[in-house]
Amino acid sequence: MSEDDSPSLARKAYHTVTPGSHMRPDSEMDSIGWTMFLILVVLLVPFLPFIAIVYVLSKAFGYLNAQRGPSP
Repeated sequence: MSEDDSPSLARKAYHTVTPGSHMRPDSEMDSIGWTMFLILVVLLVPFLPFIAIVYVLSKAFGYLNAQRGPSP
């Protein structure tokens, strides 16, 4: 028996008594995902100015520290 004639490992390991399921759109989980995304956006948008300020300050201090050079 050649390699091409033998079933693949995945085919050998796939044993079930239930029929296969057919793919369908899952609108219930889709709506839950969108709801969670919108809640996170509503909660995080007010923090964006603070996040931007911290980011700009960290870049500025990093630049100034690099300009000063290594400490003795």
